[in-house]
Amino acid sequence: MAIQAKPLTNTEVKAAKATNKDLSLYDGGGLLLFVKSSGIKTWRLRYYHPTTNKRTTLTLGHYPTLSLAEARRVREEVRALLAQGIDPQEQQRQQQEKEKAFNNNTFAKITADWFTVKKSKGLTEDTLNNIWRSLEKNIFPYVEGVSITNLTAQTFIQAMEPIRASGRLETVRRVTLRINEVMNYAVNAGLIQANPAAKISQVFENPTVKHMPTIRPEKLPELMRTLSVANIELQTRLVIEFQLLTIARPAEAATARWDEINLADKTWTIPASRMKMRREHVIPLSPQSLAVLEAMKPISAHRPYVFPSFKNPLKPMNSTTANMALRRMGYKSILVAHGFRSIVSTTLNEEGFAPDVIEAALAHVDTDKVRSAYNRSTYLEQRRVLMDWWGEFVEQAATGKFTAAEGVRGLRIK
Repeated sequence: MAIQAKPLTNTEVKAAKATNKDLSLYDGGGLLLFVKSSGIKTWRLRYYHPTTNKRTTLTLGHYPTLSLAEARRVREEVRALLAQGIDPQEQQRQQQEKEKAFNNNTFAKITADWFTVKKSKGLTEDTLNNIWRSLEKNIFPYVEGVSITNLTAQTFIQAMEPIRASGRLETVRRVTLRINEVMNYAVNAGLIQANPAAKISQVFENPTVKHMPTIRPEKLPELMRTLSVANIELQTRLVIEFQLLTIARPAEAATARWDEINLADKTWTIPASRMKMRREHVIPLSPQSLAVLEAMKPISAHRPYVFPSFKNPLKPMNSTTANMALRRMGYKSILVAHGFRSIVSTTLNEEGFAPDVIEAALAHVDTDKVRSAYNRSTYLEQRRVLMDWWGEFVEQAATGKFTAAEGVRGLRIK
């Protein structure tokens, strides 16, 4: 029969001292005060493991941080767990891991985990860098080290307030979308129950939609004349012409590679990895586009990129080079390189080309998912006709064979 220990008193606990060897004072129910000769007093609890039935000792804490009354309360909690078949040490370990995960799951860490997944979506490096920089600059200074379980809508709103106050509402919109992507990732990963940032966009004003500066087709002759006499590098002039003639986006044109060009077939194939819509795009090359490539051969044919960087010829030209040149040419706030696509679209639509062919030439993806699922045509042959017509149109604008007074119509090659 087990010996029934006499319960300890606060006086006994406070006065307990070990002289030559360590001392154990029993309170009953497995609870004991272990007193070392150094003076350290530790509460321990002996119990039988609920599964193995082996005698086990659990350290509860030190006296006087943990008082006699508190030690007894913990003992009763442990006994309640044992009655349910739960090992208190295993529960303690799980709780410590949970707390560690809680402290480690900061907004910065979860954002990094989300970003790893984001990179697998096939976005361009420029786009990925832009996404990370926007969060790093605008949100990390406020919530980087905060656990996601402690983040609230108000936390994000306060972090966004300086951006809103500066009038950068488009930045607010973009960053808000990215915050929501991160927090939705945390929900889907089972780290939080709900996304506290889900409706924070409703607190901020909507940004005014600003279309990219562009010009009417009738102004193209003036642009071509200005370009011909501009004080810019030859390859800068040629990249502008190539982008205009191929209807490519600035980054696509600036990073064109020679191994993407098929001179025999007169096509330029941009891989899906470099396209905004992540779909391979084949561009028929007009005689005027081929002339630009011919002019670039002496400069870059022995290098990977058609339009190499001025600083490092083994890398492509910066996609902003064309925009900087346009500003120097006097087109600041009037025209940007991306606006060339608007000039082309306006011209082709007014001339009466089929809308589907125009959209294919612009590498747009049909937003109607049902329609796009059935319409897989790239209209390549029709686009050959369209691109040759457009090349002729640009050449006539450059050589002064039509004026603004003549308008656009009537120039289509029959």
